[in-house]
Order: sequence, then C-alpha cells, then structure tokens
Amino acid sequence: MTLNQLRAFVAAARTGSFTAAAAAMQVSQASVSELIRRMEEEHRVRLFVRGRRLILTGAGEELLPFAEQAVAAAENGARALRSLRSLSGGVATFGLLRNADYYLLSDLVQDFHERHPAVQVRLVGQNSVEVAAAVAAGELEAGLVVLPIVADGLKVTPLMRDEVVYVSRDPQRLTAPVTIADLAAARLILYDAHYGWKDPTRRQLAERAQLEGLKLAALIEVEHVESALGLVARGVGDTFVSRAVAESAAFPAGLGTVSFAEPLYDTIAVVQRESAVLSPATREIVRLAGRMVLSRRASSAAEP
Repeated sequence: MTLNQLRAFVAAARTGSFTAAAAAMQVSQASVSELIRRMEEEHRVRLFVRGRRLILTGAGEELLPFAEQAVAAAENGARALRSLRSLSGGVATFGLLRNADYYLLSDLVQDFHERHPAVQVRLVGQNSVEVAAAVAAGELEAGLVVLPIVADGLKVTPLMRDEVVYVSRDPQRLTAPVTIADLAAARLILYDAHYGWKDPTRRQLAERAQLEGLKLAALIEVEHVESALGLVARGVGDTFVSRAVAESAAFPAGLGTVSFAEPLYDTIAVVQRESAVLSPATREIVRLAGRMVLSRRASSAAEP
C-alpha cells in the first residue's frame, strides 16, 4: 500500500468521483482508477461501490481514517521540510564553548532571531570536551570548540587562534615570558573544575610539562573563569586565560598578563559529524557564529 494509493483513495472518498479525485491530484482519471484497483486486488477487497457516485464499502470505511492520518502525516512532514528550507520554522541546535560571550557570541541568539523569528534556537554552553562528544553522538548538530578534541567521526573546521596568557596580580611575575617550569612552581587557580585536565587548554600545557619531566597541579579549582579571576585579584594565586577574556570589560582591574615563553594558542573551530548534513537552520547559525568569531579575530588584529 503506497502513499500515492492512499492519496488517491482519500481524494476519491472525499469527492465521490475518480474524475474529481484526479483533478484534485492533477493526474489522469485512469491513474486514480488504476491506483485504487491495484490496492483492491492486493488486499482482495472492494473499497468503493461504483455508480453515479462512489460509495465506501465496509472495508473502505475501515481504511479511511488510517489513510487520512497517513496522508496528513506526509503532508505535514513535507511542510516541515519546506519551512526548514525557507527558514520559516524548525529548530537550530548548536553547542558553544564555555567562554562564548568573550568571542562576541552573546549577540548570536538575538541576531539569528531577528533574521529568522519563526525558528526555534537551542544553544548548549559546555566545555569543548562535552560539545564535541554531543556532536559526535548526534545530540547536537554542530558546535564551536577549542582544540584539541577527540575528533573521531567529526569534521573540524578551524576559524581562528587566540593566544593564551598568564595572569597575575603581582607585577614581579609578569616581567618576563612564563616558562613551563615557572608554571609548575606557581600557585595556580584554574577554572573548568568539572573537566579538569581534559580541558583542551590545560591538555596543551600538561603535554608541554610532561615533555620537560614536570607535572602541573592546581592549588584551587573553580567552575567559572570569572571566579578564578576574582581569586587572582585577591592575590590568592595566578591563572591563565585567552586574550579574549583578558581584553574584555569583565577582566578585573589590577591584574596583568604576560605571554608564555613558548607562545600558547587556543584554536577555535566548528565541528559537525562527518556524515551529517546540517539542517538549514543550524547551517545558518553556524554561519553567523563563524562570522562573529572571525570579526573578533579581525578586531584583535587591528588593535595596536
């Protein structure tokens, strides 16, 4: 029993005529008659009593509500796909790195909503480890992450690099670029406590320390970068952040930064599943997010 057969059956039941059903479907009368004849032969029942007007048989009465549901479901599905193509509906699902606001992404939802007010938006802010895992599992269509990540099954598109700098309240600790040995000896206050050394930025530093036979450890771990910076501002210890954070209005007064002796960078990238085709809604939000990140890179490059 095909969808075309069910469409022909419903149209004939509604109009009472194969000719009228054919006109409604924009096909020939012979096509409608043949579709219904094959359905009747397959199931060995009569669906209509033929006469001046078609009359449903008992079998036809039984079939009609199910046929109407199937045809309506197909029409609704086609309507949903059309709305996605035109961005007049659907849902955009996208993962954001934890410190997304520092990359000018705070206006992403507003910008997208103003352009496409009928599209629902679902943004999930997590550590890059979680964003990558959620995209790989199909829970999110795409996301912004900091590299490195576990990229199995993912398509990774780098967008920009952002330098990671050492942060301290003590000017004496900022007089020269920081080495890994300096970092290993420091009183470190680190954020993203839940993810610990799985965090991409921490992983890069831990790997550098390992190559020098050193191990990095945190004195205090908190969940949010703002909390870590607050403790650094009180003189409890030091931390490291991206330039985007250090140059933001939220960066506490009285703190200074210095580069690492071997410069360290966060690479911001878009990830999606290799085999997946993004919905139009999510593809548009990926485009806008990428544009905002790139505008951040351009503005940073223009600063003296």
